[in-house]
Amino acid sequence: MANSFDIEKSLESLVDKLTGWLNSLIVNLPNIILAVLVFILFFFIAKWVGKIVNRLLIRKVKQDSIREITIKVLKAIIILTGFFVALGLLNLNQLLTSILAGAGVIGLAVGLALQGPLNNSFSGVILSFLPELQIGDWVETNGYAGTVIEINLRSIKIKQSDNNFVVIPNSKIVDDAFKNYSRTERSRIFVDCGVHYDSDLEFVQKLTVDTIAELFPQNGQEEVEFMYNAFADSSINFTVRFWTDARKNYDILVAQSRAIVGIKKAFDKNDINIPFPIRTIDFTNNLNLSQSSEGKQE
Repeated sequence: MANSFDIEKSLESLVDKLTGWLNSLIVNLPNIILAVLVFILFFFIAKWVGKIVNRLLIRKVKQDSIREITIKVLKAIIILTGFFVALGLLNLNQLLTSILAGAGVIGLAVGLALQGPLNNSFSGVILSFLPELQIGDWVETNGYAGTVIEINLRSIKIKQSDNNFVVIPNSKIVDDAFKNYSRTERSRIFVDCGVHYDSDLEFVQKLTVDTIAELFPQNGQEEVEFMYNAFADSSINFTVRFWTDARKNYDILVAQSRAIVGIKKAFDKNDINIPFPIRTIDFTNNLNLSQSSEGKQE
């Protein structure tokens, strides 16, 4: 009798619980339907916003991986917001508080553990939006120089002039200075030279300026600049500066080479000497060797 009484009591308790849950479900059914609809609405909003942002990023970001990860993060934030709003509609305040507290602790732990990678990731997002650094640009940074081949969330890849690749973490690029040759179409080129001390300096200046101006036409307010700068051991040195089209280091080297060849031909044609370092040995001696010898004999 006792066992049958316990079973009957347990069944009654189970029925009461199920009945209570059913009544609670019926009472909260409008809130449940509203919460589901709100979550679905946020899901479609995330897709819609993702499409719009993708169209905007196509114009600014050339790297597909960065564009995709940015859209995914944005969608996740919107959907997560919808999830929390849905929980609020269900009056699950305690559960919502527990989830937020747990998410905060987990986020802090993950952030501390992945501080380096996260720093590079955020730096990659920053670099992807910088107009001063794009794929195909020739840059100098962190002691390396080359063409930017790839920009991702961890690093940028540079192809050097010797055909080797260098991978530099994004945080290094953001924290350090970099020089971009490709952001300007025109660059100023510097060429140093020297002439013999017997040279007509005014004629040398005019000949050099005319030669460079013929090889490299100057635009607008640009001009060929010539300055003597040193009395060296064997020559009077000068620097000539001029403008030309140059978007990478190779263009600068080619321009310097053309300028040197042009200056050398012009100087040879006009018998202007570009001296090389020489040493003159002076054998004159004011000391009378014969008198010195007589003095020793005495």
